[in-house]
Amino acid sequence: MDWQIIISIAAIVLLLVLSGFFSGSETALTAASRARMHHLGRMGNKRAVRVSRLVEQKENLIGSILLGNNLVNILASSLATSVLIVLVGDAAVAVATIVMTLLVLIFAEVLPKTYAIRNPDGFALAVAPAVDLLVRVLSPAVYAVQFVVRLTLRALGAHRLADNDISVEDELKGTIELHAREGTVRKTAKDMLGSILELDDVDVSEVMMHRRRVVTLNADNPPEQIVADALASNHTRIPLWRGEQEEIVGVLHARDLARELVKNDGDPSKLDIDEIAREPWFVPETTTLREQLNAFRRRHAHFALVIDEYGSLQGIVTLEDILEEIVGDISDEHDPVTAGIKPLPDGTYEIEGSVTIRDLNRRFDWNLPDEEATTIAGLVVYEAQALPDKGQIFRFHGFTFEVLERRRNRINRLRITPPESEE
Repeated sequence: MDWQIIISIAAIVLLLVLSGFFSGSETALTAASRARMHHLGRMGNKRAVRVSRLVEQKENLIGSILLGNNLVNILASSLATSVLIVLVGDAAVAVATIVMTLLVLIFAEVLPKTYAIRNPDGFALAVAPAVDLLVRVLSPAVYAVQFVVRLTLRALGAHRLADNDISVEDELKGTIELHAREGTVRKTAKDMLGSILELDDVDVSEVMMHRRRVVTLNADNPPEQIVADALASNHTRIPLWRGEQEEIVGVLHARDLARELVKNDGDPSKLDIDEIAREPWFVPETTTLREQLNAFRRRHAHFALVIDEYGSLQGIVTLEDILEEIVGDISDEHDPVTAGIKPLPDGTYEIEGSVTIRDLNRRFDWNLPDEEATTIAGLVVYEAQALPDKGQIFRFHGFTFEVLERRRNRINRLRITPPESEE
């Protein structure tokens, strides 16, 4: 074997290494975490800055890597053919095709790409300087190739970019769901992150305390009675009404009440409730949670009264309600211990009708729709297209719903059988 053949074989090996470098770099740079690169760049990592810049110029990056990869692959195949002509004669083309296909597939494609996909961030940081230099050198040739490609696509009528209807929020939700399914993100963290992203999609009417559960006091009652009722309540802020229960004229704060009692030596008869009460704050029921959260922060307030488009009271919303939507239930020593959900031994659940669909979906990873109804009782009424009677059973969305208790026009309790229990 003469020196020319040895040099050619060495050149083939070098070209295969370069081909593996190009293949691995393409995989690593396209799979690298943009968020992590951005963070590292802000921390002063110059290679991360280069990675971010390369990823932003994706067409130039891919074009340069493909150009370099095809050059070394074609050159390696040509050299292999010339070497095998000397060694095996007429069968050189066939042998070179088989040998180079295996070598390129294993050592220049599968191996480097597998390694790169397992460690994309580290690989991308390692190759960033060399790839950046390659892109700069090959830019003129890449621009020429892109010009030809655009002309060809225009001639074929395929030059228009496809519309990307996926928002950033949807992309983040998909990423969170993916990591949760893979086990890298805990369910509690997934629920919290998902709830934060959905603050613009949820109205206060979906998290508020409904008016039938709101404790209110008659402002025309004697001060002694108002003080006694306020102290007997578990709530810090209590709406005051006059004339009709929906005519809210103020909000009584327990701290303000206690301060005035101290000033008057504990004598409630000396209190002027109208002077103590704070101005009520009304917000539309269509206000999103993000808007309401920002409004709470601007006003340094924790409590608002929710009204519909006609000005009728629908309920109350507090800062705690919004925080619970993000972090889950927050209970203190004054909160009721019942959550309205009772698991049964047979895998079914006895649930109060006022429990929200969002709470059930979050707690049990169900997928019940909440577009047409907020509570589970509302969903049953919507799907049944009627007010069900006690004992009626319905099946929709894979779940079985049995009405256990109904009072007047309200469903109080349901038994729900999820699909897995039925199976």
